[in-house]
Amino acid sequence: MIQASIFPGKYIQGAGALSRLGKESAKFGTKAFAICDPYVFESVIPGYEEEIKKEVAITFEKFNGECSDKEINRVTELVKQDGSSVVIAVGGGKTIDTAKAVAHALSLPVIIAPTIASTDAPCSALSVIYTDEGAVDRYLFLPSNPNVVLVDTSVIAKAPVRFLVSGMGDALSTWLEAKSCQTKYANNFAGEKGSMTAYALAELCYETLLEFGVAAKVSNETGVVTPAFEKIVEANTLLSGLGFESGGIASCHAVHNGLTVLGPTHHYYHGEKVSIGVVTSVFLTDKPADVIDEVYTFCESVGLPTTLAQVGLADVSDEDLMKVAVRACAEGETIYNELVPITPESVFSAIKAADAYGRMRKS
Repeated sequence: MIQASIFPGKYIQGAGALSRLGKESAKFGTKAFAICDPYVFESVIPGYEEEIKKEVAITFEKFNGECSDKEINRVTELVKQDGSSVVIAVGGGKTIDTAKAVAHALSLPVIIAPTIASTDAPCSALSVIYTDEGAVDRYLFLPSNPNVVLVDTSVIAKAPVRFLVSGMGDALSTWLEAKSCQTKYANNFAGEKGSMTAYALAELCYETLLEFGVAAKVSNETGVVTPAFEKIVEANTLLSGLGFESGGIASCHAVHNGLTVLGPTHHYYHGEKVSIGVVTSVFLTDKPADVIDEVYTFCESVGLPTTLAQVGLADVSDEDLMKVAVRACAEGETIYNELVPITPESVFSAIKAADAYGRMRKS
């Protein structure tokens, strides 16, 4: 049996790490092009720009907000005109996925500098492409992982707490999904079976969340970097990234994809919708009561959604929920990596049960 694991070329994390962006960029050439979230462009980059420009000529461009074909094509043309030798993302998940897609289109190296710890996108060889309206369109599988991932925890500590919590929702799915893939011998994103290393990292991700999640949230609320905060940033970014990509994903992310077909969910973050996928998954896959309660208790302790109302679906109809279930069960979806029989009806029932249990616990 062939096993495979895939990793970014270099991972750097710590307070002040963004000051190394120029040094890392210069290893790939004399000109760099950075796509930045609007807030980052206006409030973060000015504090680092002088230091970066000592090492490399760099152009900063505002990201337009959606990782869509339209935005990828726009930025690709700008990088071509600029003649840059490396593409950089400074910002959140959709900015990151756009930069990876642009670098792939131009066969250029890519450096990822996340300014929030809200998803496991920074380390992966994958871009999630959305429509201009915000629904998931497709996965773009890339031939290699980012060349460098540069994580400045002093910047992330100043970001809104909701981002960190959302990242914990995304990371919470990692071990549950990887374990399903391991047991079923399902392929990972390298197209092979996962390695012992991948599954161990996925399990470590889960354990880290349970132990340090609340303390990390408190640190973020205070705007300071603590050891617990560093651990959760690493879990959300590196452990979750390696765990999902080299371990595999299953129903949690498929339910997330289903939720995106309903407009009211578009205002909620990826990890918040994955959290609904997680609580749905534990019912869909018939997890023991202690596992179900462990998952719900963790979500409640850090403020992750456990009910549909918390992702904009307080008054959702059964007809619309069935649309979610049908999309989650689309041909080729990762939900079929689960060990149980999968039908739209079983997914619909699991969503309803998960929501009802979440509401019961809150009452």
